[in-house]
Amino acid sequence: MAVDVRPARSFRDVGAFIELPFGLHAGTPWVPPLRLERRLFLSRRLGPYAGRVDFELFLARRDGRVVGRISAHVDHAYNRHHGERRGWFGFFESEDDPEVAGALLDTAAAWLDERGMEEMIGPADFIMNDESGIVIEGHELAPMIRQPWHPTYYQGLCEGAGLEKVVDLWMWQLAIDDREQMLPILPELARDAREKHGVTIRRMSRRHLRRDLDLFAEIYNRAWRRNFGFVPYDAEDLDKYALDLQLAYAKEWFMIAEVGGEAIAMAITVPDLNKVLARMNGRLLPLGWWHFVRRHRIMDRVRVGFLGVKPAFQHTGAAAALYVEHFDTAERHARIKGGEMGWILETNRAMNRGMEAMHGRVVKRYRIYGRTLRGPAE
Repeated sequence: MAVDVRPARSFRDVGAFIELPFGLHAGTPWVPPLRLERRLFLSRRLGPYAGRVDFELFLARRDGRVVGRISAHVDHAYNRHHGERRGWFGFFESEDDPEVAGALLDTAAAWLDERGMEEMIGPADFIMNDESGIVIEGHELAPMIRQPWHPTYYQGLCEGAGLEKVVDLWMWQLAIDDREQMLPILPELARDAREKHGVTIRRMSRRHLRRDLDLFAEIYNRAWRRNFGFVPYDAEDLDKYALDLQLAYAKEWFMIAEVGGEAIAMAITVPDLNKVLARMNGRLLPLGWWHFVRRHRIMDRVRVGFLGVKPAFQHTGAAAALYVEHFDTAERHARIKGGEMGWILETNRAMNRGMEAMHGRVVKRYRIYGRTLRGPAE
């Protein structure tokens, strides 16, 4: 039977879109998300990127059975910032069938082509700061919070459909529960940061989280501006981010480095909520809520999602001070057994050298793929 790809717009079809990976990845390291959260995330009216992203969801069926899914979307904020006509695909899932994968990717490309896009890249759900990339290394490991997971055959499906590598994203494993993993230079740099440059570290306040996120945006928008996929945070983005972080908030891991009262660097590190979600199997009821209430007893690893320094202060050793503070914090919390940092672009030499200085190890690699489109008609 031929593969039939159609938009998923009805309540039932969106439910099938959400449900597909539950069956496709049963018995694998994949961690099921909360179904309700996914439905809200994909809502055109209530979703976090409503108004910023135009998108279409597609389901692939063969003989009436769902065998794959994909999204095609245009991030207007990205295109305005970069002056590009770039479209994206995301939420890619497929059985091990090149015909299914090819039909999905061709459908997404055609949808973007009709809207005048010149290139299709992805996957990203819906932006680079959410789940991004195809897993090409680390399939045997459980994904941490906001990390994708894919079977080994996905790389072949994408490349067989004519997609080409754009960039790889690296996840570094850090033994932050073991100070001996640090090179001696890091504590020395951290000490110089305090004594020579007056760097102090404080924690972000839950009560004033939204205010502190303004400081985060100021740092992020300067420190990440040259990175692939960068889009500056605006006030609306921060309002939504503050709501997301309330669930993952852990005061000891939200750090701001200051000099003379000015925020110059920041690290946002979150406990691995996926350890809890894995026990909930996508539902709050009947017993999922109990695991969520007990989440702080379950989570034993952290993910360093953001760590950056304003360019004018990169000579101060603030990054080293934040690195060392992570080791100090882990020492005070015996339940933490380690963590991961990233993603980090493979081309970001400074950050990758920092990971090497902490004896980090790349344990996961995600690949962003691309395909040239026809672009706007002349």
